[in-house]
Amino acid sequence: VDCPWRITRMRDSRPSDMSVEGIVGAVPALRLFASAREAAGIARDVVPGHTVEEVLRAASDRYGPRFAGLLETCRIWVNGDAATPDQVVGDRDEVAVLPPVSGG
Repeated sequence: VDCPWRITRMRDSRPSDMSVEGIVGAVPALRLFASAREAAGIARDVVPGHTVEEVLRAASDRYGPRFAGLLETCRIWVNGDAATPDQVVGDRDEVAVLPPVSGG
């Protein structure tokens, strides 16, 4: 897989738990909920990508096949609105992964 970003040293104004030091390019925040959070082992991260699809592909590579398998049933939102795979995202955007939730 070709990487569209270069690795260099940089600083970011995000909170320390969301550091993007070392990555140049679009690095939107990623929020994971419920079973997606459990599969990834983290609730919040920054993942490089210029589109929603690129972000989710990079997250799948990072978190493994269990996480990747969950994406098929998840809703994906950007900044609180439903997203499409080709939607462009940037540093100030938040991509949220919301698995189906059952209740009673």
